[in-house]
Amino acid sequence: MLHSSGGRPQNPRGLLIAEVAQATQRLADAGVPSPRFDAEELAAYVHGVKRGELHLVADSDFDARYWEAVSRREAREPLQHITGRAFFRYLELQVGPGVFVPRPETESVAGWAIDAVRAMDVAEPLIVDLCTGSGAIALALAQEVPRSRVHAVELDEGAYGWAAKNVEGSRVTLHQGDALNALPELDGQVDLVVSNPPYIPLTEWEYVAPEARDHDPELALFSGEDGLSTIRGLERTAHRLLRPGGLVVIEHADTQGGQVPWIFTEDRGWADAADHPDLNNRPRFATARREVP
Repeated sequence: MLHSSGGRPQNPRGLLIAEVAQATQRLADAGVPSPRFDAEELAAYVHGVKRGELHLVADSDFDARYWEAVSRREAREPLQHITGRAFFRYLELQVGPGVFVPRPETESVAGWAIDAVRAMDVAEPLIVDLCTGSGAIALALAQEVPRSRVHAVELDEGAYGWAAKNVEGSRVTLHQGDALNALPELDGQVDLVVSNPPYIPLTEWEYVAPEARDHDPELALFSGEDGLSTIRGLERTAHRLLRPGGLVVIEHADTQGGQVPWIFTEDRGWADAADHPDLNNRPRFATARREVP
């Protein structure tokens, strides 16, 4: 026969779930784009569990620091700055103030690059990631193309520090310097150049989400009046670095679809310039092949 304990469970577990619901509403009211996900991710981070395990946290284990984290997110501090981590494909990266937080749409860029390199008839492909930021794309390529030789370039000192933490122990060779004149020792040898450069027009500053505008480095966001200044420079760098037949992959804003492929023209030594959609079917990155003489 079961004995009652006054009708109350011995280890109540409903408090955190109720707090997450309240936090979700607060974040939604603050304009956070993914309020439930962020509320759950912060709860998981503070309590040291996975998002799918929140219901297992006993009421007695509720940590009031959760509300401190929610307040920071409510003020539009990036979720990844609060947790100190960002997920990108199969990677968990260290991020924080001073480095661009990798976005999900960039996973499509990395995925195309990985498939393209795998399809090459090259034993040990040579890859350069320009404007590497946290090192996300470079590390994904190094991890998913095991025999690749990957070089990553970052100019900003703060971002370089984060990239150095992330690439430690990996096969990525990190360089601090300007992407527009980087790695002359590799001229004409590289199989693939990839970049997620700054591409927001200076005129769009007021429309940028607070998480990016107030927390990502300006150097990683803005690039001239039309947003294409850096990409024009990267076109020249990529042509210099690539071997004949090598490929370039450049991320751009969805509003720049159709503009970027025109930078990689035949009269500048390119072939097969094309735009590609992200997972939301919005134009997200351009590719081109260095012409074979």
